[in-house]
Amino acid sequence: MNLSIGDLSRRTGVKVPTIRYYEQMALISAPERSEGNQRRYGKADLERLAFIRHARDLGLSIDEIRELIRLSRHPEQPCDGADRIAASHLASVRQRIARLQKLERELERIVSHCEGHTIGDCYVIRALSDHGLCDGDHPPA
Repeated sequence: MNLSIGDLSRRTGVKVPTIRYYEQMALISAPERSEGNQRRYGKADLERLAFIRHARDLGLSIDEIRELIRLSRHPEQPCDGADRIAASHLASVRQRIARLQKLERELERIVSHCEGHTIGDCYVIRALSDHGLCDGDHPPA
């Protein structure tokens, strides 16, 4: 397999500038160059980029992906490191979901209280102007 950066981009759905960024971040190796100085990628690069894309789609950070790649180089080792990364990320996602649910409830409450017909009577505007009208403390989005 001998793919150009454009071919790699089309096959993985990762934009060319993002591929270059991943190279700069050392998530994928700097590719070999053709005689015309074009980047040339192989099957391993395609697989690695697909792995990175999937991990990014799941919201994993660059550092988490870098660590998972490092762990993947030792297939004989126990997978507790990978499990720890995934469990930590899951806990973080659950915290964000809980925070967003709290924001959703507060916004629903604010919207449901608005019976004004003009901005001067608008509960949404008043609630945003006076945090005391909120049902409680809520985290930022």
